[in-house]
This record gives sequence, structure tokens and C-alpha cells, in this order.
Amino acid sequence: MKKSMRAVATLIATASATAAIGWAAPVAHADTNDGKFLAALKSEGITDHVSPQHAIEAAHTVCQKLDAGQTPTQVANDVLNSSAMPAYQSGYFVGASIKEYCPQHMP
Repeated sequence: MKKSMRAVATLIATASATAAIGWAAPVAHADTNDGKFLAALKSEGITDHVSPQHAIEAAHTVCQKLDAGQTPTQVANDVLNSSAMPAYQSGYFVGASIKEYCPQHMP
């Protein structure tokens, strides 16, 4: 269990850095953030969601969990355990969510 948590933590850090490099500056319009978020998921082959709106809602849930005090690793484990995404994609999903919707949680 410790090994998988460390792996997820490493993946979150890598995915967050990758997400941060992929986007230049924050954008003021929510629609643009949604578009960037969905494009980031698509670029990593993440298509495990019912709809684009479902993915966006899940991203906001990531932020709510972080706001409530969970760590990115804990949230990524929740994503991993509640979806069909493998560990890297779960970490990337959390990193992309942080980047677009709650950058105050960037590591």
C-alpha cells in the first residue's frame, strides 16, 4: 500500500508539472478553462468520463476535496479507486484539475 501511494504521489507531482508546463498563464473565462482542461485530458488519452460536463464536475470535486484538507495524493487515490483510470491518468486528472480550477493547491 505504501509503495502504491508513493507511486501515485510521484505521478501527481509529474502530472502537475506536466500540466503546468502545458499551459502558459491563467485565463479569466471559465469556458476557456473548461476547454483547456478537456483538451489536457484528451491529450493524455483520458476519455473515461460519461460526458465533458461530467469530467468538469469531477474536476471541481477534486478542488472541493483539496479545500476540505485532503492531499493531492489522497484525492488521486480516490480517483483511482472510483474510476477505470490507471494510476498515471488519475494523477494527471488531479494535476489538470488543480491547474485549471484551483491553482492555489499547486505543489
